[in-house]
Amino acid sequence: MTTESHDSPFAAYLQPFRELPALRQRVLFVLQALPAEVQDDFLNDHRFRVEVDNYEPGKGWSLFMPTPGPDGGGSRCVVLKPKLEAASDAFARYIIAHEFAHAFLRNGGWGEISDVEEAADAMAASWGFVRPLA
Repeated sequence: MTTESHDSPFAAYLQPFRELPALRQRVLFVLQALPAEVQDDFLNDHRFRVEVDNYEPGKGWSLFMPTPGPDGGGSRCVVLKPKLEAASDAFARYIIAHEFAHAFLRNGGWGEISDVEEAADAMAASWGFVRPLA
């Protein structure tokens, strides 16, 4: 069980999920499980943030961010869908970790893995968040 505090270094990343308590707790769980070097990378980069996808059919999004660049410039924003609130813990935590891996890798490869999706899956698995079976 994780604990949440307004004094937590991750408090700012949890604010967008105040109306999605299960998803908020899942985001916190994953953040707390990340290796210290990943936590430090996120906490010390003003470009990293976590937001709720606010897409509305017929209207689009009202979320604006710079496009990530190959040099690590631009946004490192992780956008999570509200439907993760109703997903299983294992699936939701895997998706959150996978998206955090993209942010940590700056949408690039990892080691010998050049495919960005495979790299994010492999990194999430190395953190203990393996893709659940269908």
